[in-house]
Amino acid sequence: MTTTPTDPNLQQIVTGIHRRQRFVVTSHARPDGDAIGSSLAMAYALRHLGKDVRVVSRDAVPPQFETCPGVEDVIVTDRVDDPGDAVIVMECGDLTRPGISGLERGYVINIDHHTGNTMYGALNWFDESAAACGEMVFDLVRALGVPMTLEIATHVYVAVLTDTGGFHYSNITPRTFEICRACTEAGVNPAAIARAVYDSNRIGRLKLFRAVLNGMQLDAAERIATLYVTKQMAADCGATYDDTEGLVNFPLSAKEVLAVVFFKENGKDDWRVSLRSKGDLDINVIAREFGGGGHKNASGCGVRGTLEQWKPIFEQKVSAAIEATAAPL
Repeated sequence: MTTTPTDPNLQQIVTGIHRRQRFVVTSHARPDGDAIGSSLAMAYALRHLGKDVRVVSRDAVPPQFETCPGVEDVIVTDRVDDPGDAVIVMECGDLTRPGISGLERGYVINIDHHTGNTMYGALNWFDESAAACGEMVFDLVRALGVPMTLEIATHVYVAVLTDTGGFHYSNITPRTFEICRACTEAGVNPAAIARAVYDSNRIGRLKLFRAVLNGMQLDAAERIATLYVTKQMAADCGATYDDTEGLVNFPLSAKEVLAVVFFKENGKDDWRVSLRSKGDLDINVIAREFGGGGHKNASGCGVRGTLEQWKPIFEQKVSAAIEATAAPL
């Protein structure tokens, strides 16, 4: 069933898609569930319309999503020589986030829900109220008149499940559950997807969790947990960096812990910093200070320098955010 979009930006994208034939679909480097789910749901919808589609990613699909339909068709590359008639970029604040050269030569359609989007596309659709980019894809699929097939519904559900932290984050709205209801009505088995995403880990991942948690540090009030992982730690555990997915959320299971700072080594003196928080504690403002971004409770950024240099800086900033959040108006 086709629905008439009320958002003019969405209507422009619907028109733009109908007028074009060859598409490249992509999302950010180091893809998560929302990146994979949004990209593949979009690809299935476009193919239903008879379009030619390539889904590209700079990095491989993480193991927990390997059973999702169509994953084997994702092309892992850092360059696109032929951008087709349009490039649809999912949940990227700017065109550097995919880590793929050549996209800029195409007609770019930018679909995102992260604060700080630079509106870099020929067409831009930004909806900060969406709990996941998958929610926006759901609306786009309906606006295109594409039926909610099991394949599309599976990917939309994976996107929503993972980008809400397993329905833990504060970005959830009634719309979120309406979309999940539509997905289950299309045949999605929530229990089976949850098992595939959260309960199909390799033993190396378990060993890596142990190693990282052994090195966890808490501040004096036990409100901030600081973690780190290096490439050598992962290798010693027989794991890969994909196995760190979800690890950053684990300390939040302790009721005392309000925020997590997770340093992940990219290279010598090069760190990816993932930030997580609970409730009203906004750590996105901290990530944006260092050129990153995301959501209020889940954000990230990159820094260069030593771990010893950056740990106290982030701990101090998170501590100040906690005090500001707790302070009376």
